Amino acid sequence: MLTWLTHSVNGLAYGSLLFLVASGLTITFGLMRTVNLAHGAFYLIGGYLAYDLATDGTDYWLALLAGVVAAAIGGMIVERAFLHRLAGRELPQIVLTLGVAYIIGDQILANYGGDPVAPPTPPGLEGPVTIGDWIFPKFRLVMIGVAIGLALVVGALLKYTPTGAKVRAAVDDEEIARAVGIRVPLVFLLVFGCGTGLAAFAGVWGGAFTSLAPESGFEVLLLALIVVVVGGLGSIGGALTAAFIVGLVDQYGKVWFPEWALFTLYASVAALLAVRPSGLFGKAVFR
Repeated sequence: MLTWLTHSVNGLAYGSLLFLVASGLTITFGLMRTVNLAHGAFYLIGGYLAYDLATDGTDYWLALLAGVVAAAIGGMIVERAFLHRLAGRELPQIVLTLGVAYIIGDQILANYGGDPVAPPTPPGLEGPVTIGDWIFPKFRLVMIGVAIGLALVVGALLKYTPTGAKVRAAVDDEEIARAVGIRVPLVFLLVFGCGTGLAAFAGVWGGAFTSLAPESGFEVLLLALIVVVVGGLGSIGGALTAAFIVGLVDQYGKVWFPEWALFTLYASVAALLAVRPSGLFGKAVFR
């Protein structure tokens, strides 16, 4: 029983990491319908910058803040300089953001090489927690709580605050939003920056969980896209639920069918989307 409990909590912890990545993608792709295939690259920016600063002796929380702010600013530059000109044009968005992802990935490879690196674990979360005979890493347990807390905060901001109302209005009907005085370009700029900042936050925590490498950006991007689509475009609660499901399926697939682990995950996703093409909690957006 303790073994299965460990596997289950491991799956939830990995799902929490996927949600931390997918939370930013949910508001940029799922809510704004802006295709950002550079999301994984901003994940790397946050993780590698925090790794550099922490290695040089910078306080962990300052290193984390620097990584998040740098990625947020970088995301806003990309949105303002390029993406806002391509609103509603998915194919050019794909080509542009894919190019940005390759540029960032190549720069990381040139500066750090291909060997994995790992930002430090947050202070106070090193070591295991012991509950009776069960021993589990403290950091992974806390990550589950952070994911749930982030989902509640982001969901509340979008649903109950004036800023969230402006975001939803700009997404639902941009012309009417402009007519009533909402500065739609500024709203989209800030939302995109928040999305890339969340990706960087996930990179710092995820790097401490799984380590970072130049190819990690595309790997985590693919799983984050799965979480967003399975959860339902624009649904924060759906993304959290989907992340936990994907984490558990991935964990138990590796335990039960190690040779078929990827097939188990992607076949399950395909079967679910065949039944519910709009995802678990999304509106019908596919035709």
